[in-house]
Amino acid sequence: MVLITGDGRGKTTSALGLLLRAVGHGGRACLVQFMKQVRESGELKALARFPEIDVHVCGRGFVPHPGSHAFVVHCEAARKGLRYAQTQLRDPGIGMVVLDEICGAVAKGLVSAANVIEIIDQAHPHAVMVLTGRDAPEALIARADTVSHIRQVKHAYDQGRTAQPGVEC
Repeated sequence: MVLITGDGRGKTTSALGLLLRAVGHGGRACLVQFMKQVRESGELKALARFPEIDVHVCGRGFVPHPGSHAFVVHCEAARKGLRYAQTQLRDPGIGMVVLDEICGAVAKGLVSAANVIEIIDQAHPHAVMVLTGRDAPEALIARADTVSHIRQVKHAYDQGRTAQPGVEC
C-alpha cells in the first residue's frame, strides 16, 4: 500500500501517475474520489479516454460542520464510496485502486480509519492500494508499505493567482 499525504500540492497527481503506470503495464484500475465533487476536472476528462480505468466520484465538496444535516449527507456519501472501493479491491481483475482524499475523509470524521483498514484487510492479495489526502492518521501510515509526505513551500494562491487550467484544475 502506498500512502501520499501532506499539505502540499501533488498528492492526487502522484496517485494518478501510478494509476497510469499500472494501466500502461496492461492492468485495470479504479479511482475512487472522496470529498472531491468536481466531475469535469482535466484529470477526469483525460482518464475518461482509458476504458481500463473506472472512475467513481463520491465526494460532496467542502465538508460542513459536524452535527449538521449536510455533514450526515457527506458521511453517507463517503461510506458509499468506501463500499464501492471494497468491491473493487476484492476483484482480482482490478490491479490498482486509488482512494483519493481518503485520509482527509478520515481526518474530517466522514469514515473511520478502522473502516479503511477493514477494506484493506479484505482486498485480494495482489491488489495495489494508493491512499491520498492531508492529515493521514497514524493507523494508516503504520499499515502502508510506502509513505510520501508532500510539503507546501510556496503556492500561487497565496500570491493572489487563480487556478490555472491544466495545473490546478
